[in-house]
Amino acid sequence: MSNLALIAEVREIYRQGGNVIEFLKTQTHGENQTESIMISYDLQSGSYTKLAEKNAKYLDEYTDAVRAVLSTLPAFESIMEIGVGEATMMNPLMSKLDSHNRILKLGFDISWSRTRYALQNSQESENSINLFVADLFEIPLPDNSIDIVYTSHSLEPNGGKEKQALKELYRVARKFILLLEPDFQRASTEGKERMIRHGYVRDLATHAQELDFDVIEDRPFDVFINPLNPTGLTLIRKRTVEDLSIPNFVCPITKTPLVKTENVYFSETSGLIYPVIDQIPCLLTSSATLGTHFSCFNS
Repeated sequence: MSNLALIAEVREIYRQGGNVIEFLKTQTHGENQTESIMISYDLQSGSYTKLAEKNAKYLDEYTDAVRAVLSTLPAFESIMEIGVGEATMMNPLMSKLDSHNRILKLGFDISWSRTRYALQNSQESENSINLFVADLFEIPLPDNSIDIVYTSHSLEPNGGKEKQALKELYRVARKFILLLEPDFQRASTEGKERMIRHGYVRDLATHAQELDFDVIEDRPFDVFINPLNPTGLTLIRKRTVEDLSIPNFVCPITKTPLVKTENVYFSETSGLIYPVIDQIPCLLTSSATLGTHFSCFNS
């Protein structure tokens, strides 16, 4: 049964200050399932924008440190944040990194509500970011299509799926993958126990090396806000690829091209249709509707 069937109960748990993820884990035999993560994040939408306002100094220091890392990399023309949330990190970072909007910028999240806040925040910051809803395990983009792919504690709740996540990021990346994720290796005993309890990712550099990825840096990241959840930096260089792709949307199921028609994206090859809701393309597998005759009525 889908956890969405429990949404009324879950909303009440959240309203009373309960831990939504912990409750949903009791329904899924202890795993942080993708749907559970989506529900938890969607209910929290709006809180990250308020939190960013309260922690402006920390956010400024954090984005300065990320910009310093990105500035050491060769010139790039496109960048994407995985799990962009409400773009509370991406907006100040891009304002510092690309104030003239010359770089193609993309960001996605599994939560529609968080992505809609991200759109509002990016418009207020005058950043041009292509935002969409997607699953990090089924990114609706072609292979080798984005120069820089980065995360900021967005792989975090996917413990046990490290290799699966890394493979998908590596697939769409063209040059580099920058991971800013929980530093399990260097965390305190209490911090490690907390990460295990919450099902956080760990040992990303080790997993990447086991996949034969070129890990060129693995170290503590100097700026973090929670001593029980310190940030580690892992930088992966994509080995030279000859077949480069334009970062146009593809069907997350079939990887066939999507074409926008009014308020939907359609794959002629698969016949699958994805909605655009209030300016946000919804490119989750669960959003797909089969309409093999769509083109008969829409050209």
